[in-house]
Amino acid sequence: MGDSGGSVVSIDVERISFGGKEHHIQTNYGPVSVAVYGDHDKPALVTYPDIALNHMSCFQGLLFCPEAASLLLHNFCIYHISPPGHELGAAPISPNAPIPSVDDLAEQVAEVLDFFGLGSVMCFGVTAGAYILTLFASKYRERVLGLILVSPICKGPTWTEWLYSKVMSNLLYYYGMCGLVKECLLQRYFSKEVRGFSELPESDIVQACKSLLDQRQSMNVWRFVQTMNERYDLTEQLKQLQCRTLIFVGENSQFHSEAVHMTSKLDRRYCALVEVQACGSLVTEEQPHAMLIPMEYFFMGYGLYRPSQLDCSPRSPLSPFCISPELLSPESMGVKLKPIKTRVRLEM
Repeated sequence: MGDSGGSVVSIDVERISFGGKEHHIQTNYGPVSVAVYGDHDKPALVTYPDIALNHMSCFQGLLFCPEAASLLLHNFCIYHISPPGHELGAAPISPNAPIPSVDDLAEQVAEVLDFFGLGSVMCFGVTAGAYILTLFASKYRERVLGLILVSPICKGPTWTEWLYSKVMSNLLYYYGMCGLVKECLLQRYFSKEVRGFSELPESDIVQACKSLLDQRQSMNVWRFVQTMNERYDLTEQLKQLQCRTLIFVGENSQFHSEAVHMTSKLDRRYCALVEVQACGSLVTEEQPHAMLIPMEYFFMGYGLYRPSQLDCSPRSPLSPFCISPELLSPESMGVKLKPIKTRVRLEM
């Protein structure tokens, strides 16, 4: 592997964990960690998590579902990009290092693809990560074959969100990953039912998430919060996207209205919205099984199937063709299967 674009200057492979290899790449926009899982000859799936998360805390629930893991790992080599300083065991980023903009992080994704010699890829992002990958797709339309977005954001922060983020930033800066910051983040990720309340204890996934948040470097998280609080509206760029898009959002997500707005602005022929009942924003952890059937039908549009339906492993770049309308019909997408309901808009 090498730098096909000439912009990535060095790499340090630090460790192999959970069957994947973690790479530390120095880009023109600062260092970034990429954990790679699977056969490099397969098509690439690039992931990007939400604020204060990495691939272990954002995508582990989905990949621990055997059916989802077989679907994804059979068809793809997965490249998990962590936000700067969010990887496992990350050191504090120097306070003298400039805080990257959202454009810088999108360009950083492009440099990661250049390093691994990747052409067109499938992208899979969650909330803040969905924004970064959508921005990347708007800048490099020819490099994105499809988008899978979970509780995505595409507009600039509202005054309420901006102020909320400023308060969290101040808490992170002065008190670190304190209990109040963790509670703010858990409200961002999960529904009330799994967070627990007086009569119901918090779930195992929330307890695990709390433990992983304790491992984050608070100033690194602060930097990403600052970056996302300065993001801008992508609504106009959405109209130029040429790839097929599958959007998941929990009905209790604080970003539900934004996901609906984003769906309304994308090309109606190639976009589907799956609303997951009784779920917060982090569908990959709270209701990962609800994602399986929609993803299966989405990938069928690229000729990709689960192993039981396909004996040979895909070895060539994806060649997307126009997905037939019936594959994105409400019935096919699982509207009759709780906890999924769908909004699909198609031009027949």
